[in-house]
Amino acid sequence: MLNSAAQLPQRHLISVREYFRMGETGVLDPEACCELIEGELFDMPPIGPSHSSKVIRLNRLFSRIIGDQAIVSVQNPTVLGDLSAPQPDLALLRWQEDFYEQAHPRPEDILVLVEVADSTLAHDRDRKLPLHARFAIPEVWLVDVVGKALIVHRDPENGSYRTRFQVQDLSHVTIAALPDSELDLRSLF
Repeated sequence: MLNSAAQLPQRHLISVREYFRMGETGVLDPEACCELIEGELFDMPPIGPSHSSKVIRLNRLFSRIIGDQAIVSVQNPTVLGDLSAPQPDLALLRWQEDFYEQAHPRPEDILVLVEVADSTLAHDRDRKLPLHARFAIPEVWLVDVVGKALIVHRDPENGSYRTRFQVQDLSHVTIAALPDSELDLRSLF
């Protein structure tokens, strides 16, 4: 009897290319809310009103304050390597004239990602945050809806963020890549 690992069932990780092809060909339901994280598909829970309200509010504030300095992308894919295509609630992207029509944003295009988390806090913190750090996303915000907190992560190094802090004064929030742009986020909570 052979005891070879090749004979055992093997996990098939889905590539970013396969994932998008599954969407194009109708293998994935167009209404499904799922993300590809490290080769695995994750069904995301429906977005509730509190979560949605925070995303809309942040989009409005970012768009008004940031203007044409960057592109605000709402719940659209980013591509992190060959196995991940997360869809952050908001992404602040480097300006690109075609608004990323030719390809989804990659790590070098991302200035800050924002994840609004109510029921998904553990998933966003424990699975997605380390992924973002591995791909050197310079800044990630976790908006903890239940805890009414904004936690900022900066300075990625070796798969984690060296700087992590909860914003105490929501009236003066800055983005490291755009330090002259100050946001008043007191209406968030």
